[in-house]
Amino acid sequence: MTNFQADIRIDPAAEKNHPLLVGIAADVAHAMPGKGGLVVAHAGDAPPARRHGDRVLLLQNAGCPALLREGTGRITIRYDDVRGQGAAAAVVAAVTPAGMPVCADAGSAALLALAARVATSEIPVLIDGPTGTGKEVLARFIHNRSPRRTGPFVAINCAAMPEAMLEALLFGHLKGAFTGAAAASEGFFRAADGGTLLLDEIAEMPIGLQAKLLRVLQEGEVVPIGATSPVKVDVRIIAAANRDLPTEVAEGRLRADLFYRLNVFPLSLAALRERRDDIAPLAFAMVLRHGPPSGPLPWIAEAALDKLQEHAWPGNIRELENVLRRALLLADGTGKIEAEHITFDKVALAVPVMEHDIAPLETPQPERQNVRKLASIVRQSEAQAIIRTLDECGGHRIDTARRLGISERTLRYRLADIRDAGLAFAGAAR
Repeated sequence: MTNFQADIRIDPAAEKNHPLLVGIAADVAHAMPGKGGLVVAHAGDAPPARRHGDRVLLLQNAGCPALLREGTGRITIRYDDVRGQGAAAAVVAAVTPAGMPVCADAGSAALLALAARVATSEIPVLIDGPTGTGKEVLARFIHNRSPRRTGPFVAINCAAMPEAMLEALLFGHLKGAFTGAAAASEGFFRAADGGTLLLDEIAEMPIGLQAKLLRVLQEGEVVPIGATSPVKVDVRIIAAANRDLPTEVAEGRLRADLFYRLNVFPLSLAALRERRDDIAPLAFAMVLRHGPPSGPLPWIAEAALDKLQEHAWPGNIRELENVLRRALLLADGTGKIEAEHITFDKVALAVPVMEHDIAPLETPQPERQNVRKLASIVRQSEAQAIIRTLDECGGHRIDTARRLGISERTLRYRLADIRDAGLAFAGAAR
């Protein structure tokens, strides 16, 4: 079992003057030790000797709160009220290593503790949660806490890969194996050999390719396209999904045997609105991520943090990042992010349609023919054909895709567009 020990050096003056914040910094450092150590000192005093790779946190109880970055890995936090949200949140953000989960919520901390335990094993992990909740960050945390941490971490999004090329991208191919294969490629599995491979949005993988993936997981070997003999790979698999996978299995879009192969140790990430104590530390982490590389950084006022806490966050952490990037721009030169600098994303709402089907196409009036676009007519006709075929197939999407002559993934995207337009169709809640 890999033993992770945090290297923390605390100046006695810091422990005396900032006991609460020093305790928070130590807890975070123990939970997520970085590559170097952590030095915590009282601002104005000479900090303990700093070694290469160390992060330095300087604390000062001052009249005006401020955040200052002095070169790589050295941050000064000046605070006025240790009981407010800002001081503790800034410490959590400053101490958390780059790329690691930022958390203060009790539920999130429990999840990370569980992830740290499973990281020491070789069993597959399945992470589920809404879009934008940090599934890849959690997967990277598991990799960094595992015995494979010195090996590669390769993350691929199955939905973002061209369906026709996904097999070659995953398993590799030989030169000349297909048209356009001017050179051989090792594929993502061999690229992750000795490390960890994250298969994000696993439910988007075509059903035919799932059988080949299952064999790779069972046998520990891949057969590149054009090859006749398998190649051994040593890869730890982490899968992630934002869909309800048991439902995907029930509706025939995900193989049951693949689901059970991946779902050895499930971890569930909650939506941001369900872990409110993470919001303030994440907000300060965004300031550190997107603020200037050195010099003063805007402090987030308590009123602004309260406003962030009250929001529902439908877009989760990605939305929070958008909000803070805008706030940094609006607060430029003021030294503080106030409530007035917090502007939220506007969510596009679909217009509900009461009828089960789309109304028949109207014959355009002569005076409207010049403004009626052919593309809109084609889209409406396509939507009618999809909804009609889906209804005829009893809402079964695989049969619908087969009858329409399109892939199931393409059908899913078309149905999402139709749903966004507020149109009802059979199986809409599936």
